[in-house]
Amino acid sequence: MFDKVLIANRGEIALRIQRACREMGIATVAIHSTADEDAMHVRLADESVCIGPPSALDSYLNIPSILAACEITGAEAVHPGYGFLSENARFAEILGEHGITFIGPSPEHIRLMGDKIMAKKTAVDLGLPVVPGSDGAVTDGLEAAKIASDIGYPVLIKAASGGGGRGMQVVRSAEALSTAVLTAQTEARNAFGDDAVYIEKFLGTPRHIEFQIISDGQGGAVHLGERDCSLQRRHQKVWEEALSPALNVEQREKLGNLVAKAMSDLGYLGVGTIEFLYENGEFYFIEMNTRLQVEHPVTELITGLDLVQEQIRIADGARLSYEQSDISFSGHAIECRINAENPKTFTPSPGLIEAYHPPGGLGVRIDSGVYAGYRVPPHYDSLIGKLIVYGRHRTECLMRLRRALDEFVIEGIETTIPLFQQLLKEPDIMNGDYDIHWLEEFLSEA
Repeated sequence: MFDKVLIANRGEIALRIQRACREMGIATVAIHSTADEDAMHVRLADESVCIGPPSALDSYLNIPSILAACEITGAEAVHPGYGFLSENARFAEILGEHGITFIGPSPEHIRLMGDKIMAKKTAVDLGLPVVPGSDGAVTDGLEAAKIASDIGYPVLIKAASGGGGRGMQVVRSAEALSTAVLTAQTEARNAFGDDAVYIEKFLGTPRHIEFQIISDGQGGAVHLGERDCSLQRRHQKVWEEALSPALNVEQREKLGNLVAKAMSDLGYLGVGTIEFLYENGEFYFIEMNTRLQVEHPVTELITGLDLVQEQIRIADGARLSYEQSDISFSGHAIECRINAENPKTFTPSPGLIEAYHPPGGLGVRIDSGVYAGYRVPPHYDSLIGKLIVYGRHRTECLMRLRRALDEFVIEGIETTIPLFQQLLKEPDIMNGDYDIHWLEEFLSEA
């Protein structure tokens, strides 16, 4: 097992990884920018290295500085968390070239699944159901018009690289197609340095269902059930729950076993998430994330597995110590992403946290690195914590979530806590009756 792991991230996920390492007896190295010198993960790490100024490009995305930190501290492995360099194939390659283990999949699989067009082709080859659409990148208006006509309007133009809604355009008529393709290409080029786009059938009222998998790269692979991530704003997840209130046991087993077999056939190494749109009883593959997800805690609560520790063991060469029949699901879990934002306008709200009192009690988990007196910097993502609750069933989970939100105190900055308190008053949320458009429509009417 590794003696020392460098955590190439910040905030709540850096602290989450650090806790897993400590329980395994592994020393940790925290890297940080000058803006994060007082961060909790820096305070609690065995060692810390400042790698640059506040800008992410000059710090958390600065590969030479991170590599130097590994060499200075003698770190044997790097855990990238999520975001930043977690899906950067070249970063994984460079670490390998210097004899440092990347705690994640192979560079080849990161690269393969990072290209949405190639990922879709791979999904087809692996037997996964996909959304009808183009076989590859669309390069001109005539080709786009033919494909759109064949699959029927409305259609969705998507960037081949990246995500988060950038480079994405919904087209409802032939007249609007050429302009939408050009707009999507421009957005994709500006956001990802790649203007390749492709076309898919636009689904009207789908849910976003994703399956968590673990694979050891040696033939062993299991799924850990699904998460429902349908409550989204601008294609960014806001609320996640496991298991989905929309699926039954038969659907879960059928698709879950299919994705586990696909990852075994692929020879995938580590944890990953296969994401689908689900509508009218049908699943459609949209992408795979080759990393730990923000919402991984809800899966941990219903399975009892520590996904970060599993990542570390597999990266160290261990095989899975369990089979699919050993995995069972118990209860229900919901995660709310607590952002430093105005709950109505979603304007970022960095600044000094004057008071902080997290909720507690049975079935309540807080993943956060903030504290009273901590100053939320303006340079990074606004996520400052995650409230995760567990109940024996969804109703108990919802009631516990309501209680926990009422207990949660963060003063000095604005947060999205009031949004979740408002959502828990809505019958659709309480009944689990929502799709990926529900939250946007709700906010537009508020």
